[in-house]
Amino acid sequence: MLSVGIDVGTSGVRCAAINQQGDVICTTSVVMPSPIVSWDRPAQDPQIWWDAATQCLRDLTCELNQTDYSSVDIGALAVDGTSGTMVLVDSDLTPLSPGLMYNSAGFNEHAEFVREVAPPISIVQGNASGLARLMFMLQACGSAGIVGVLHQADWIAARLRGEERLSDETNSLKTGYDPIEGRWPSWIESLVPVDVLPQVVPAGSGFGIVCKDAAAMTGLPEGVRLVAGVTDSNAAFLASGASRPGDGVTSLGSTLAIKLLSSQPISDPTRGIYSHKIGDMWLPGGASNTGGAVLRKYFSDDQLQSLSRQLQPEIETGLAYYPLVGPGERFPISDLTLPPRLSPRPTDDAQFLQGMLEGMAKIERTGYDSLTDLGAPTLQRVFSAGGGAANSGWTAIRKRALECEMMEAASAEAAVGTARLAAGLVPASHSTS
Repeated sequence: MLSVGIDVGTSGVRCAAINQQGDVICTTSVVMPSPIVSWDRPAQDPQIWWDAATQCLRDLTCELNQTDYSSVDIGALAVDGTSGTMVLVDSDLTPLSPGLMYNSAGFNEHAEFVREVAPPISIVQGNASGLARLMFMLQACGSAGIVGVLHQADWIAARLRGEERLSDETNSLKTGYDPIEGRWPSWIESLVPVDVLPQVVPAGSGFGIVCKDAAAMTGLPEGVRLVAGVTDSNAAFLASGASRPGDGVTSLGSTLAIKLLSSQPISDPTRGIYSHKIGDMWLPGGASNTGGAVLRKYFSDDQLQSLSRQLQPEIETGLAYYPLVGPGERFPISDLTLPPRLSPRPTDDAQFLQGMLEGMAKIERTGYDSLTDLGAPTLQRVFSAGGGAANSGWTAIRKRALECEMMEAASAEAAVGTARLAAGLVPASHSTS
């Protein structure tokens, strides 16, 4: 029996089918148009998400029919989406707002109201929080016909079911859901009508079945079991192969994000730290503004490849850089005014690049140390994902800074991680520690 994961991103949708052992049978992808500007913020038409998801599933079922499997072998399916992207819907699940994206911000007025009632340790603090975003959307749209809010992954799953507004604990976290208490907190009632909030279930739990109409549009068999999904970053963690407390996953993309498998949650908004829950385990972590975007500000891809071959990871440059594209950091320092530190610049470009990579490795180490300081396990192994994971020089620099075993991620595809969730292949507290 196969399990399918659907990854709804910013630029496209990817689907993956895996067998019961977790082996990838096939993958498909569909490109989506870039976000537009709506309400002066990045947004997408939710219909684009649905059209891309159904096309991607049709392509997947067609490919499966050319293998030893077929679409009738699909037993379970889950969806992941970008964290904090949401849409307002009516009783028929028709969108009544743009899909306001995860990176939309500037909800200053609403953030002030949140700050007055939400606990200081809550992740909903800040002018880019999911809860402030929802308050803005409700005010902008008025109340006519609005039944509730759904996050990006929620809405795709709801369309596949054809009914009900459900969410999971990871997608609802930044909207204010409390995964420790397992409920929407009472203080949220003073900010938004509670009846607009979806019912929340644990990631990986039952989420309904594929309805007749969705089956006809996707090529899926009617009645395939739906499993509550996760956000895209959590899906990437599940794809990595990390499986025991002390396993960390670092995503080396345009920014640098880390998560560490832990048996208990930790939180510190002053350092941009929060915890997601999957099964009976927790994924505390955070995301820094350092990363590949800083490197590309100074070098082209060809230059990065050439200069990376000249790195000398065994000889530290001594350059105490804090590489950022511009002022502002989220984690492990939460400071909107923190300036980049990239001087002095040596005349040797390879040395300049190495200094930036060393600075990023130190930020990564500080991030993991911050988690441990708050009660998470000591870092034992790091699984690397993202484009930067292929840079052997950077890996050597990171290994010296992190002082732990460096692992290559089993898969970098979030869709594979979501498929693993659908199959029940997730870390548990009885994993080897």
